[in-house]
Amino acid sequence: MLIREALAQGSADLKYAGIKTPGLDASLLLAHILNTGRAELIAKGTDRVSEKKCAEFCSLLERRANGECTAYIIGKKEFRGLEFEVNKSVLVPRPETETLVETAIDIIQKNTQDAPVISILDLCTGSGAIAISLKNERQACEITATDISPNALNTAIRNAEKLLGGNLIKFLQGDLYDALPCPPPAVYSLIVSNPPYIPSDEIQTLSAEVQNEPRVALDGGISGLEIIKRIIDKAPDHLQKNGFLLLEADPRQMEQITILLEKKGFIDIQLYSDLSGSQRVIGGRFEK
Repeated sequence: MLIREALAQGSADLKYAGIKTPGLDASLLLAHILNTGRAELIAKGTDRVSEKKCAEFCSLLERRANGECTAYIIGKKEFRGLEFEVNKSVLVPRPETETLVETAIDIIQKNTQDAPVISILDLCTGSGAIAISLKNERQACEITATDISPNALNTAIRNAEKLLGGNLIKFLQGDLYDALPCPPPAVYSLIVSNPPYIPSDEIQTLSAEVQNEPRVALDGGISGLEIIKRIIDKAPDHLQKNGFLLLEADPRQMEQITILLEKKGFIDIQLYSDLSGSQRVIGGRFEK
């Protein structure tokens, strides 16, 4: 079978299975099997795929058709131009999370004059996508990242070593702020987090591929806001004067989160939209 024929057949099989992006997924899977790039598949379209590689490709197509996400199958996902290792202990980095990174960078740029060294805390770091992207793009920042899952944290550490070339981020294992050394409380210029925010009862309604992701990284409790409430409640103890808190959440939760931030004393609360126009990130400043 030729590469172009394998791609066409794979795409057709995934489309029949109800996969929303069959062509993209088929090309990613075949490129992985052939150890090449997606762009090269087109240039090599008339090259032959061995029977062994065809069998491997069919096996991966079956896994994808059964609801396993492509990123888990091939073990990697691109985010802000970096290729992150992903596995079933971490969420797959998503495009909407780039809004959180971009907003954080904007805040860093606007406040560097007042504080030459920006210290950042990334809670629920998972694969490390947010922390590593920030360090990659703003190397002068001092970043600490925490996660409750040892397996997730190990994944983040491997990603940092591969993508940053050293131990440039401090990774700590524990439940939110409990991972931090104390007393006194560690304080930061900026706290960022993409925490679990899906209501427990809604998880079973999500797509099969999302349900395959770690529940601890999805489940925000009965209301979906239980982790977010804990983050907001303790944030003032860990922010420097005029420090910022940025959270990714469901657009439907923004009104409630605004109230939580206001009650805790945050000011200059703003909402930030992702590329689809959905309000995806909320942030505020704490004056002290």
